[in-house]
Amino acid sequence: MQKVEMNVMGHLEELRKRLIITVVAFLLSFAVSFLFVQDIYHFLIKDLENPLALLGPGDILWVYMVLAGIAGIAITIPVFAYQTWRFVRPALTKDEQQASLAFIPGLFLLFVCGISFGYFVLFPLVLSFLQNLAGDQFQTFFTVDRYFKFLINLTLPFGFLFEMPAVVMFLTKLGIINPVKLMKARKISYFVLIVVSILITPPDFVSDILVILPLLLLYEVSISLSKFVYKKRIAAEETSLSLS
Repeated sequence: MQKVEMNVMGHLEELRKRLIITVVAFLLSFAVSFLFVQDIYHFLIKDLENPLALLGPGDILWVYMVLAGIAGIAITIPVFAYQTWRFVRPALTKDEQQASLAFIPGLFLLFVCGISFGYFVLFPLVLSFLQNLAGDQFQTFFTVDRYFKFLINLTLPFGFLFEMPAVVMFLTKLGIINPVKLMKARKISYFVLIVVSILITPPDFVSDILVILPLLLLYEVSISLSKFVYKKRIAAEETSLSLS
């Protein structure tokens, strides 16, 4: 009993250490990002014809904090993934350790790709559609608060959703899931992705479709990648059995 308690305490202490390192990395990333937050802000509004309006003195500070926070999260993702790997490493075999470590750069790249897709592809399409919908019937002006809430709702979720292929490949490599399970769960997964799409987009049909289609395609890509990894894992297991 005492050994079990010591083991649990050891795991909790290790978890605490990994969390502290991750939090410190985020705070440092946030601080560095905040130094360049005005450059980020000007990049994001460079295509706007009219300047954004402020309704309160705290609006611009809120925007700066959020932008620095998102940049901080992006920079911290590899650190978080590495600390998670360090925590679970003792429970993995050498092959699993090497395979899981290789996914860490991919998580960062996929997050950036998701944010980029949301900003460069989806956001302009949705914004253009809504502006055309308003037409000349309304005088349009954007506030800092509303504009960036709209922008973040359409971009940030994709940063995390684009992690799906890497997570699926990693779990397939560890044998936790396989392409058969993913195909069986296709209906419920589609339903969940559609619900997520509706929640993160403005309440109009076109925006929903523009978000739903990429997410469903992403799920199918994840299944294909899972098949590839699963076949390689099975082949490797068969080779090791034949050699033994």
